[in-house]
Amino acid sequence: MAGKGEPEGQDRARGGARAGARAGTRTWPLGARARGQPSAGWIDVLAPVARRAGGRVADWIAHDVAPGRLVPWLPVAFGLGIVLYFTADREPLLWAGLGATAATLALCLVMRARPVAFPVAVAAAAVILGFTLATWKTARIAHPVLGAPAFNVALSGFVERREERERSDRLVIRVHSMSGARPDIKLERVRVSVRKGTAPPVAAFVAFRARLYPPLSPLRPGGYDFARDYYFQQLGGTGFVLGPIREVAAPHSPGLQLRWVAAIGSLRDAIDERIRAALPGDTGAIASALITGKRDAISSSVNDAMYVSSLAHVLSISGYHMAVVAGVVFFVIRAGLALFPMVASRCPIKKRATLFEMIG
Repeated sequence: MAGKGEPEGQDRARGGARAGARAGTRTWPLGARARGQPSAGWIDVLAPVARRAGGRVADWIAHDVAPGRLVPWLPVAFGLGIVLYFTADREPLLWAGLGATAATLALCLVMRARPVAFPVAVAAAAVILGFTLATWKTARIAHPVLGAPAFNVALSGFVERREERERSDRLVIRVHSMSGARPDIKLERVRVSVRKGTAPPVAAFVAFRARLYPPLSPLRPGGYDFARDYYFQQLGGTGFVLGPIREVAAPHSPGLQLRWVAAIGSLRDAIDERIRAALPGDTGAIASALITGKRDAISSSVNDAMYVSSLAHVLSISGYHMAVVAGVVFFVIRAGLALFPMVASRCPIKKRATLFEMIG
């Protein structure tokens, strides 16, 4: 109603002005919408919650990426680079990998003061480094591979590895000369089978005739690729010896590395013979496999039984065995140092025991 003495038009104008002022500062209630605009009430409620949640997540991330916390992920990134190499459709160029590695390492130096960019740059460098090292390893061990069977091939070379099997022996030969049905190719290493008990010792220079075959391809799609495994062992072919295998005079010295391998091999053979002399049969063969890693003397029936029972991994020198040996060495060294109070109180014996564990 209009006040006394006031015209009705002035009263309406004054009411419209008050309504307009109120409309300029009006807050919409929860759930209300004006012309498709989000509710200001929901924003007021959710904004503090989002800020608190974001702060908590930021604290968690800062705790997880504290100095040293991301270091265990470097081997994961390095392995990812190797996996990427094996998924490539064609052989990568080595110079491209070296250039990418140098670029990412330079990026790490530039970003070393940035808390977020530096870990990302280091991870990228680890991935590219794994990719580049796999490419370099392939280029370093590049060697010819037999493409078709070769019959009656004359070979000579040094014995690099000898394996005793149940029915035959196997030799890895570093080829010195090769002649026969395929004179256009000269392999660097071959693996051949010989009659049981006729294998010469490691580092011996031998001559023989053999029938060679290309490395075995996967037996089914997606199966184990024997050829790739042989390639990284630098084996260009496999086969068996025709006739006797003769030890002849070597044209040159076998080299320091091969002599060292021969010394270690003779030590393993002596330990193996001693164990199997005291424990004949499969008992001694299994004991020797656990100590020296020579699994060749185990009979096929025992091997099949171990595979069927899922215990075949026990016969190999695996990570489990290495962990057991390392743990025993660590315990013995640390316990021995703890017996001397003067040493235990003046130096970190745990670190010293870890050092001897790694050497062991």
